[in-house]
Amino acid sequence: MTPVLVACSHGTSSPDGRAAISAVVDRVRVLLGGVRVEPAFVDVQTPEVDDVVQSLGDAASVVVPLLLSTGFHTNVDIARAVREARGTCVATPALGPHPLLADLLARRIESFSPREGDAVVLAAAGSTNPAAAVDVAAMAELLSERIRVPVSTGFAAGAGVRIGDAVEQARAGGAQRVIAASYVLAPGFFADLIASAGADIVTEPLAPDDAVAAVVVDRYRAAVGALL
Repeated sequence: MTPVLVACSHGTSSPDGRAAISAVVDRVRVLLGGVRVEPAFVDVQTPEVDDVVQSLGDAASVVVPLLLSTGFHTNVDIARAVREARGTCVATPALGPHPLLADLLARRIESFSPREGDAVVLAAAGSTNPAAAVDVAAMAELLSERIRVPVSTGFAAGAGVRIGDAVEQARAGGAQRVIAASYVLAPGFFADLIASAGADIVTEPLAPDDAVAAVVVDRYRAAVGALL
């Protein structure tokens, strides 16, 4: 039997954020045809990922984190749900870093016609887990290969340079215009923090662009291939 895809996002109280994530999940259903896709959450919204995995009984499942980096929710919440599943259950890596997401970010930035004298701050939510910063750095490297202006990183929370400080550092380094590339999935708390961090231009959150659904499908198919 084809494994169930459990699409596990953080959860948000933002109606726009909920709509963006729901649109991604709906697109994944279309791309995967007859595969059963169940939404799940680690915070704010229900059903919780533990409950969704348990409800599947002995059915095989693949939990795909709708999260951009490794962190507490992947290493604790999702890992616990996988460990306690009754059927065969695996979790994929977080969505990022991934070339398709780098392509999407590059398109968003290119829409503002970046020019000499500009700088980009890849603006991420952040985490206390050092692995998250490693993931964001890898994403910044992928992005820097696709655009012609310098790329640095900034974080809304957790370890690392705060987004507002990264913006100021870019200006202090000579940038005439700073573009904050929103490296968050959906509208909500962290997207609002990025928007208020002082950049001259702020790109939209990644979802519900089809590229996000394509990465979910890629993660799922790779995990299914490893199971078979």
